[in-house]
Amino acid sequence: MTTRTTAPAAVSAQDLWKVYGHGEARVVALRGVSATFARHTFTAIMGPSGSGKSTLMHCLAGLDTPTRGEVRIGDTSLAGLSDAALTRMRRERIGFIFQQFNLLPTLTASENIRLPLTIAGRRPDPDWFRRLIATVGLGDRLHHRPTQLSGGQQQRVACARALITRPDVVFADEPTGNLDSRSGREILRFLRTSVHEHGQTIVMVTHDPVAASYADRVVFLADGEIVDELTHPTAEAVLDTMKRLDTGAVVEVA
Repeated sequence: MTTRTTAPAAVSAQDLWKVYGHGEARVVALRGVSATFARHTFTAIMGPSGSGKSTLMHCLAGLDTPTRGEVRIGDTSLAGLSDAALTRMRRERIGFIFQQFNLLPTLTASENIRLPLTIAGRRPDPDWFRRLIATVGLGDRLHHRPTQLSGGQQQRVACARALITRPDVVFADEPTGNLDSRSGREILRFLRTSVHEHGQTIVMVTHDPVAASYADRVVFLADGEIVDELTHPTAEAVLDTMKRLDTGAVVEVA
């Protein structure tokens, strides 16, 4: 199953299969998924529990290896990269935002944001750092440690950390799952701003139709296949599609 876009790809998958186990324990998590995620766009991935959405994101991000098929970040294929090259790819060209904020408790907000660059032995671009801090609204909290920040503030630190290297693509796994509705909206507005004002690329897994409505496009999975998609989604349209997925009444994407 293939989804197509006309803009250059930040990340793409070709005939992606992921199989776990053998014999009676064999589980097919992805079934020939082909998809393109264009640069400077915000895409949400949705589907029922067990549909393969998290497996797809993990394969796209180089956190898991597909059984068959190819993933490319820009023009670079992940297939055959050494462990060191894959680690460097994830550090320099891919950003991650998780449901759990994954901040280091001994570091300040500023140090957590700069961490990917510190590991790489690089300094942040001062102008980009200032713009990023202004966008996430953390100017007065940079010297606070995670325990001194609210959940929403911690996730904003995690978002800024994901974008500090100006990666080719940022993968967000249920980024609002541990937040109240107000903090969740702040994070989603930041993600939209990072795409439409700062030229980033976001691929987000979510179960929330409201969160998905912030995206430019929503891709729907069922039983390991892409079965539908929406552009310029509304929460109502996303919810209607999810209801059809639950009943099995879906129209497959050509």
